[in-house]
Amino acid sequence: MAKRKFNKSWLDQHRNDPYVKLAQQRQYRSRGAFKLIEIDEQDRLVLPGMTVVDLGAAPGAWCQVLREKLVGPAGRLRGRIVALDVLPMEPVADVEFVQGDFREDEVLRRLSATLGGSPVDLVVSDMAPNLSGVGPADAARMSDLIELAVDFAVHHLKPEGALLVKCFHGTGYSQSVELFKRHFVKVVARKPKASRDKSAETYLLGRGLKSRQGVRDPYGSTT
Repeated sequence: MAKRKFNKSWLDQHRNDPYVKLAQQRQYRSRGAFKLIEIDEQDRLVLPGMTVVDLGAAPGAWCQVLREKLVGPAGRLRGRIVALDVLPMEPVADVEFVQGDFREDEVLRRLSATLGGSPVDLVVSDMAPNLSGVGPADAARMSDLIELAVDFAVHHLKPEGALLVKCFHGTGYSQSVELFKRHFVKVVARKPKASRDKSAETYLLGRGLKSRQGVRDPYGSTT
């Protein structure tokens, strides 16, 4: 009975969610599209001509947003979008999709091969593990995904590139922040309005890779 009440409560909240209604109106595949839209409006992440990698892309709402921001007046994509997810994803026009588990080396090799050695301007990740309800185990899985995303970004981003990842406040959060600070010149946390208030979800944004010979800030200063 309690489970049934919980499900009904969630469904009622979902139906009445203004972002769900807005996503339906604008034909986005999920309300999550507005999280990326809001962060991009604040930080100007997506610019014409960029190569962007979307990790954990299914169902494809972030790809839709990325495409909107990269399509020129003539309807042609000015840039490149490569997406990856362990789940299948309905095609999004102009998006190259790789299906596989990001935690597997062979899948990472396929993703790298798809990029063909081209450097990346932006990596975005809305990935999250299937939550078990066991706090320490879920935190460890989330931290693992963040570490893999950072490692991928370090090896594929341009020096002035950026990485945006989902994370959760709680166990492991401070370690994820420190990981970002070791690799990026500028690190900020973002909590978009489209992220539900009760959710521990937040996003970490790192910009400008630190060089091995000190810190080179592509945004105008050296620290």
